[in-house]
Amino acid sequence: MAPQRVILRYKDYEALPNDGRQYEIHDGELCVTPAPTPKHQFTSQNLFIPMHAHVSSRGLGKVLYAPIDVILSDTTIVQPDLVYLETRRLSLITSRGIEGPPTLIVQILSPSTVQINRTTHMQLFARFAVPYYWIVDPEAQAIEAYGLREGGYDLSVRAAGSQPVSLPPFTDLGIVPDSIWP
Repeated sequence: MAPQRVILRYKDYEALPNDGRQYEIHDGELCVTPAPTPKHQFTSQNLFIPMHAHVSSRGLGKVLYAPIDVILSDTTIVQPDLVYLETRRLSLITSRGIEGPPTLIVQILSPSTVQINRTTHMQLFARFAVPYYWIVDPEAQAIEAYGLREGGYDLSVRAAGSQPVSLPPFTDLGIVPDSIWP
């Protein structure tokens, strides 16, 4: 007889240790990754600062950075690197985290998270109807911006280099990809 699969829920997630690792639950299964590297954190900071300034100055909503729980369901909890919620989604912010799909999730690739970010997260975020998903690749020095379409995500823009680029959902942010790499 095959062993029965244990389905983890939010109450199990709350009981996990605060030990520097990143814990997520993907459809009831525990996923653990090491704490981010300094390179990852510098990239996150360099992207957060212009995003936050843009969103705040225009009253577009909120940009939050890790760690923040995004509770997509009782059995799917993730901790994206950056999260943007447009004004009409701000009610999703609760004392537990963000309860429901934010407007944009940004994941910064690390060697230990490439597969998770490119496959598992992409599938989960599409299934839970997160409208926009960015994958930031410090090794390739590129940002991939995806938009949700029927059946999954389509690549909208792949940005690299020293020229400003607007990535969906922002029409006038003008991020310079080379400015975010440490």
